Amino acid sequence: MRRFLRILGILILVLILGIAACVPLASKSLPEGYDAARADSLARAMQAAVNIKAWDSTTFVRWNFLGQHEHLWDRRANRARVSWGGYVVYLDAGTRKGMAYKDGSALSGEALDEALAKATDFFYNDAFWLNAPAKAFDGGTARLTIPDEKGLDAFIVSFSSGGVTPGDTYGWYLGEDGTPQAWRMWVQVLPINGLRMSWEGWDTLYSGARIATVHGTGPLKTTMIRDLAAAPTLDAIGESADALADWRFEVPQP
Repeated sequence: MRRFLRILGILILVLILGIAACVPLASKSLPEGYDAARADSLARAMQAAVNIKAWDSTTFVRWNFLGQHEHLWDRRANRARVSWGGYVVYLDAGTRKGMAYKDGSALSGEALDEALAKATDFFYNDAFWLNAPAKAFDGGTARLTIPDEKGLDAFIVSFSSGGVTPGDTYGWYLGEDGTPQAWRMWVQVLPINGLRMSWEGWDTLYSGARIATVHGTGPLKTTMIRDLAAAPTLDAIGESADALADWRFEVPQP
């Protein structure tokens, strides 16, 4: 048994070292950007292709991210219900304040703060994946073109502020009509620099806004945006009229 465990430990160590060795090989350096005016033009074409005007008029959106977090978002008020693992958090995405429950019990103090912080991280990440093209001209962004890949127009968007990991850069690769085909990510949370992932599985909301639901690398793809629904009213997506009422975001007074 000891000999078996020793061999198993060696094999695991070899596997870890192998993965670690592959990371630099799989990484791609951030290319030097140029021509900001051309990049802005490409970014506008991308936003037109996903119908940014329709997205701006979209009111309520509900989706599940990777089967882990469920979101119900009032885009006009910028408030959301974020649910996962027994937690239900009512989050004001602007102030990052709100109210939280665990298994139906109201949280307070440190437990409330931790739930709100976690919900904020989930929401910002998952809403970015929901429609990252819409963020191309956010405050604190800069855009530059980069060399094309596979004949596609390409540009990078760098975020100096916003979200939960400012400093990240994304390279966009577009089709002939401006629709995103893929992106590369130079982000703090990934060990591989410039990881390329596809943008596909396009769904069209009631407003006309287009959302990519499937992403992946090579043959490894998954539906990341699941159970997507949107409507001008809550009841139209099966939610109660008070699902995001003001009182749900308020901390109960003792």
